[in-house]
Amino acid sequence: MESQKEAQKSRFIGAGGTPGGIGTFLLGFAMACAGAWLITNQVTVSSGFFASGFVVPVINYQMNSFGLSLIPFIIGIGFLFFDGKSVAGWLLTIAGLVIILAAILMSLHIYFRPTSLFNTLVMLVLLFGGLGLVFRSFKAAPAAAGQAPPKAAQDPKP
Repeated sequence: MESQKEAQKSRFIGAGGTPGGIGTFLLGFAMACAGAWLITNQVTVSSGFFASGFVVPVINYQMNSFGLSLIPFIIGIGFLFFDGKSVAGWLLTIAGLVIILAAILMSLHIYFRPTSLFNTLVMLVLLFGGLGLVFRSFKAAPAAAGQAPPKAAQDPKP
């Protein structure tokens, strides 16, 4: 009967497959989530969607280069409709999508709103302290003073 209880206790595995560390993991996860939320709450994102263009001087009309970024994508789609196994078609389609995604990301303006030094330090301590606790929880928890170490950690007797 006792061997079944010991087997059930030994089946309980903590964070990272090591014994113990569940409480440390949960505390660290909560701290990291709170810190990440506070930091992202201070960030403002705006865009001048494809604002990198030029102005036609006479009529004061702004033109952008988004249409040019569609050319490899459209040609790749055409190749794929002609032959679905076309390597050139897949390469042009993927390259066109990467160009479009890069253009969208480059048009974003990301600002960290002004805040006090104390608030910034609280955010960073929560985020990185929580991540530290999460990573620490993946290590095996030290055995208590009155408990024997796990069998795998004991030295074999000659």
